[in-house]
Amino acid sequence: MSAVSKDKKRITTHVLKEMKENGEKISMLTAYDYSMAMILDEAGIDVLLVGDSASNVMAGHETTLPITLDQMIYHASSVVRGVKKALVVVDLPFGSYQSNPDKALESAVRIMKESGAHAVKLEGGEEVAESIIRILGAGIPVMGHLGLIPQSIYKFGTYTVRAKGAEEARKLKKDAKLLEKLGCFGIVLEKIPAKLGKAVTQQIGIPTIGIGGGRHTDGQVLVTHDLLGITKEFNPRFLRRYMNLFSGIKKAVGLYIKDVKSNDFPSTEEQY
Repeated sequence: MSAVSKDKKRITTHVLKEMKENGEKISMLTAYDYSMAMILDEAGIDVLLVGDSASNVMAGHETTLPITLDQMIYHASSVVRGVKKALVVVDLPFGSYQSNPDKALESAVRIMKESGAHAVKLEGGEEVAESIIRILGAGIPVMGHLGLIPQSIYKFGTYTVRAKGAEEARKLKKDAKLLEKLGCFGIVLEKIPAKLGKAVTQQIGIPTIGIGGGRHTDGQVLVTHDLLGITKEFNPRFLRRYMNLFSGIKKAVGLYIKDVKSNDFPSTEEQY
């Protein structure tokens, strides 16, 4: 458990700011269900993100775009029930906030009321400023997301590193400062040059969380299914696999099938 928060019952946005100020790194992972959330929370994770990546790893879609607000609320409510300490942040899904600040507020309110989560996250900078203002005006904490923004994949046409050029890097820095000024409590920086991740982190007073944003961000986030090796075909440079559960689970299930087929399971001791 973190040094800053070891005596605190729950991680809050204020605790995250303290961690940045004290130079303590913030750990963040995705969660989509009760059982995994409980494990990650007991392990001491600081922040759990109910990501729209559920569209990929849970539902098998190619992009994050298909997942709905109702589905995000279902996943978020499952995660919240498994958590005692971590801050739970929920992605606003594609189409629920981009073009209409009123709809953005309605979506965020639904997530908070129906799931019990602690904050929402949305992608973009200046172009979604009005939506952020409306959500924050209702007292709902907001986390930003800059760099590679997966909900705009068809606009960019590629998942390549963002903000390598001077103009895009300047816009990202400007957007980061704007998000801080508006009142966001943190920003995810996805797939940008490490130098830019460091510069943004030093220029703003709110925590930055990197996913392919370099080691100088205030924290890191990964998709749990990638970290644990449940997925096997996604291999970006920023991913470190800590287990190979795909092979382990496959082997265990194979043994179970063998034992059932041979009538070895259940044994005498395993029946009533």
